[in-house]
Amino acid sequence: MTLRTRFLITALLVCHQLPASALVTSQLLGQTSSQAPGVARSDSREMKDPPVSADKICAARAAAQLSDGTIICAVEQEKIGDVYKLHGDAEIHYRTYILRADEATYDSNTGEATANGHFMLDGGPNDEHIRASHGTYNLTAENGKFYDVTATTGWHMRGNRVVLVSSTPFAFSGKMVDKTSPTHYLVYNGTITTCQLPHPDWEFDARKIEVEVGGNAKITNSSFWLLRLPFFYFPYATLPTDLESRQTGFLVPSGGESSIKGTIIGDGFYWAINRSMDAMIGAEYFSKRGWSQRAEFRARPSDTSYVDLYLFSVLDRGFETTSSAGNTVLLKEGGQEGRLTAEGDFYGLRAVSNIDYLSSFLFRLAFSETFAQATNSEVKSQVFLAKDSNGFFLSGMSERYQDFFQLEENGVLTYPPIFDSVEIWHTPSVDASSVDRPLYHSPVLWSFDASVAGLSRAEPGFHTGELLGRFTFSPEISLPLQFHGWSLRPGLALHEGYYTERFVNGAAVNDPTNRQALDASVELRPPALEKVFDGDFLGRTWKHVIEPHAVYRIVTGVNDFANVLHFDERDILSNTHEVEYGFTTRLYAKRPPSSIHECELPMTGLAVGAAAPEQTVPWQHTNSLENQSCIPPPAVKEVATWELEQKYFLDPTFGGALVTGQRNVFTSTEELTGIAFATEPRHLSPLISRLRVATSSRTDTEWDMDYDFQLGRINASTLLINYNVGPITIGAGDSFLQIPQTTTSSSIPPEGTCNVVTGSAAQPTCKFQQFRVALGYGGLNRKGFSAAGSLGYDAEVGQLQFGTAQATYNWDCCGMTLEYRRYSIATVRDENLFRFTFTLANIGSFGNLRRQERLY
Repeated sequence: MTLRTRFLITALLVCHQLPASALVTSQLLGQTSSQAPGVARSDSREMKDPPVSADKICAARAAAQLSDGTIICAVEQEKIGDVYKLHGDAEIHYRTYILRADEATYDSNTGEATANGHFMLDGGPNDEHIRASHGTYNLTAENGKFYDVTATTGWHMRGNRVVLVSSTPFAFSGKMVDKTSPTHYLVYNGTITTCQLPHPDWEFDARKIEVEVGGNAKITNSSFWLLRLPFFYFPYATLPTDLESRQTGFLVPSGGESSIKGTIIGDGFYWAINRSMDAMIGAEYFSKRGWSQRAEFRARPSDTSYVDLYLFSVLDRGFETTSSAGNTVLLKEGGQEGRLTAEGDFYGLRAVSNIDYLSSFLFRLAFSETFAQATNSEVKSQVFLAKDSNGFFLSGMSERYQDFFQLEENGVLTYPPIFDSVEIWHTPSVDASSVDRPLYHSPVLWSFDASVAGLSRAEPGFHTGELLGRFTFSPEISLPLQFHGWSLRPGLALHEGYYTERFVNGAAVNDPTNRQALDASVELRPPALEKVFDGDFLGRTWKHVIEPHAVYRIVTGVNDFANVLHFDERDILSNTHEVEYGFTTRLYAKRPPSSIHECELPMTGLAVGAAAPEQTVPWQHTNSLENQSCIPPPAVKEVATWELEQKYFLDPTFGGALVTGQRNVFTSTEELTGIAFATEPRHLSPLISRLRVATSSRTDTEWDMDYDFQLGRINASTLLINYNVGPITIGAGDSFLQIPQTTTSSSIPPEGTCNVVTGSAAQPTCKFQQFRVALGYGGLNRKGFSAAGSLGYDAEVGQLQFGTAQATYNWDCCGMTLEYRRYSIATVRDENLFRFTFTLANIGSFGNLRRQERLY
């Protein structure tokens, strides 16, 4: 949270809630690395105009140029000692200031000027523009008093362009303005805004305003006006006039409405500890459920380090419901969630912390604000130190992984739901590895990977010791060969593994086991097939490339796979004898430079299947596509890419490691696809297809599919389509998955709870299919109306899982956004939620619709 998103309020007497957007179109741009069309930013070269003579400045008027460079102009002027009396179209040029009036007197000794009639003062380091009926001003000391004032600072018009000379321009007016220093103003019975005059979208009307340019404006006994209507009364408030300004104080209250939470009212307190550290604490009241609390602490000790601690909890009163057994029970879904992210460099070591804590998965399902967050059953925590030097890598790590799942009774999900989890610990783990390196200046390359770890695993009905030891070491040598475009790479690796416990008859026993394996492979890559097509098609030159490859691999020596405990990818190595083959085909298009013009990206955040936003470093300006300037695409574009992969297993049982009727996961299968397809002996793996088509920056289509020839069906298919045309954004997605059901009686569903079971009794299959549609018009910074909607539908269950509708209207320097959300998550959550945000340009926003939770 930045301080620009709040006003300091010590008392709030009247508060009418307003919906609004978090970022609006405004002529008053914040500090950014790019320019908006038609807006120029002033720099030192623009301000330093070449000197001109007094005659040229004054034209037909009487002119005088003083020894200090001051130029005086008027229709008539007279001099009495050091005092100049100017009559008619008076004008005084002093350094970077220009003072104009109908009548004026100027004392060249003191720099004091008194002016009457159409008083205007322009210039200075902050590009001030003051208009008044009359006033006095000392050009040397840069102080004075003005009456019946309208003023701006930080911008001016140059032709048809708004030229910014400050990252936080603002405008004010008043009956009387007292400028006490170059950056300090006292405004009496006036207004202040960041909108352009004379008709601002919003303003504070106050008896007294104290403005410190580059700091804050302190406002006393003020009313807040929006679109010429009064909305708030503030006995005292502060308005930031500096982008980086931060000040301790209360935040603006927020509110909303939810069908399960009731009326939502909240507020918070912000503490600016120092220039590199701050904190926020807040609470919300849910009329139907209880209280929620939020807190965040942020620190940025240096440019390469940061700390961000976030806490969220709910004290839930609960509600009465009927259990699956027919009894009336009081269900409480409250809990706590915390996240600590930190990063830093210390003496060449990179330290990273990503720690998540979740007290209850039921709490996340019930109170998370987005569908993706609510349905994420995993909780991951990791702390590590890493060092790399000359191609060698060393790291120390401590990690906790937790995956929640719902328990069943007699094959039926219980209500209220009961959740348990699988926990895996790496505490601690020390890993070392290297890149390929020449062996004694020969063409032979060598590398290694080693790990020493303390591990544990716990799940219902099974647990290892509190800390078992594991040591793995894998050296590898290879010989890359090139011949007339052909590439051949034979390789040989040894895999040594030692465990202090082994898996026997469903339990972990304190009996060490040693795993040894020999891994030999040969990789062959023929020359790529290329063709550049003659002539142009659709105004482009086209090129087609086919890149085939094949890998032969044999792993032997893993004779105790069933006795190896599983914690991560190091533990699923099995014997295999296989051939992997496939090809990648690419289609390129080249356009002449004159035709390259694709710059409009209306709602990139609405794209179906888009990656989740990365963790934001505190006080780091984001560089999303929405706030970047128009960047032309490259002349050559990879329009289409299609990858096909498949494996043929000469050993269909993987050295006896495969157990029929179970979902077996081996290194060989996991490297090919994440879908566990090995439930019975087989020679052919599914055919893995990955197709992506992106004809321009406005279109993106991706289709990933796994087709199983042995079962004659599609195991998995994901289709994503996104298209932007002008202000319209369209997105659609279809995710389909078929997972073979195991025949064991384990109560833990490794792939998640199955809603629909199909197939034969001998080979039951768990099916999932979800459709998602997104549609948007406008954009984040678009003036006027914008709107977007998104929904997800479970085709197998026949249920709408989530739906969101969001509408925004932006004026010149303020805007509002309304949002409706609908959740339907199993038997846990059936909610309708209304939220809003109201935004003031160059100030910030308030409301309960957070930026990271919006559609755009």
